[in-house]
Amino acid sequence: MKRKEIRVCILRVGGTNCDAETKRAFQESGMKAEVVHFNQLTKTKGLLDFNILVIPGGFSHGDYVRAGAIWATQFNATLKEELSQFVEEGRPVLGICNGFQVLVEAGLLPQFEGRNPFPEAALASNNPPGYNCRWVYLRHESSSNKCVFTREIPVGSILRIPIAHAEGRFIFKKEKEEKYLKKLLDNDQLIFRYCHPNGKSAEGEYPANPNNSFYDIAGISAPSGTVFGLMPHPERAYFGWQLPDWTKSGIMPTFGDGRLIFESVAKYLTKKF
Repeated sequence: MKRKEIRVCILRVGGTNCDAETKRAFQESGMKAEVVHFNQLTKTKGLLDFNILVIPGGFSHGDYVRAGAIWATQFNATLKEELSQFVEEGRPVLGICNGFQVLVEAGLLPQFEGRNPFPEAALASNNPPGYNCRWVYLRHESSSNKCVFTREIPVGSILRIPIAHAEGRFIFKKEKEEKYLKKLLDNDQLIFRYCHPNGKSAEGEYPANPNNSFYDIAGISAPSGTVFGLMPHPERAYFGWQLPDWTKSGIMPTFGDGRLIFESVAKYLTKKF
């Protein structure tokens, strides 16, 4: 498959944002991206017509009940079979910020023993509370490069990408923290952790860990590596001009670290199909 043949579906509903930026990032990496309203997908388009599914950031349906919960319920009620087939065929699924919340609520992440009808984790309110919009550092933890969105990123690499959320604190049930963390590590599902600029673990310290996520977790994948969710926004760090402080050096880099995520999935699909 050539890059220009890769079809990317970027979904939106009321409250979604960054869909246009996400579309441009995929297009700049040579893929054919389209923003599709969820109602349009269920009535006039087919999910299986696409090669990549993206659930972008925002505040879908106002984040009532809890972040991502309403949209996740819609997925399971109207697209469950199509979505299951999409995932089983190894087609990549990316959830950014609110999209990560949706994937967790829908049981697509962390998916330890296959798709779970009930969430195995949650993305809870930030601690300290409130909306947090800042650039953060992420350390790439995956040693196997199984995740198709990060396989071009060497293990241990430090990326700088912005976050923008009020509910990004990744948690497990307290009594299952140790068990589930072991599963993440054993399955190589832990992809990104918040860290200091030098790569040292944040260890829950604010603002390096901007929301007090358990074990500094910023992004995880399913065991297959084809479903990936992260709280930071890679589409906001695709170009060098998006970086907040490039003018200090007087030299604008061509690209930001977010581009690596889009390039990774493009290379994966061109080699696989």
